[in-house]
Amino acid sequence: SRLQAAPVPPSRERDSAKLSIRSRGPLAAMSFAKQLVVDCRGHLLGRLSSIIAKELLNGQQMVLLRAEDVNMSGSLYRAKLKYANFKRKKTNSNPRHGPFHQRAPSKILWRTIRGMVPHKTARGAAALDRLKCFEGIPHPFDRKKRMVIPAALKVLRLKPERRFCRLGDLSSLFGWKHQELIGRLEAQRKVKSE
Repeated sequence: SRLQAAPVPPSRERDSAKLSIRSRGPLAAMSFAKQLVVDCRGHLLGRLSSIIAKELLNGQQMVLLRAEDVNMSGSLYRAKLKYANFKRKKTNSNPRHGPFHQRAPSKILWRTIRGMVPHKTARGAAALDRLKCFEGIPHPFDRKKRMVIPAALKVLRLKPERRFCRLGDLSSLFGWKHQELIGRLEAQRKVKSE
């Protein structure tokens, strides 16, 4: 009777349950690869960014492709108002000191992820160095296996009646000049891959 295992206190049970929930993230099933290539088409901006930020902090190298096809919840009009509000924020004495308002979709995506990483510490800076963002699918990555993140997909996370917009459309409205070029290059890539 003395050899029976002591019952686990309820507080400990709760802690172990919390740990198991934390360890099972959206990418928990993924094995640690040298470099993960994610096709951002059809993903929601915030959900994608938070998952990528966590992976970067865990030491994973990430490459994000087709940033212009990332979706944002809410109408384009609403996104336009939010970005216009962000554009008004500048250093009063000298606007060249920042904050900088990037127009390219890959840079907007990069900055969104930066906001979820402690980028002013050495650990955060090292995490951001592991990230690469691109519009379209440039050469070395068009031959690599691309993956999606189901926890961030619009079709799975947003109700069908809700409005959404593309990041590329927002960027074009604020001065990104390469949407047509990326469209042409993507069409060529698709023809070549058939």
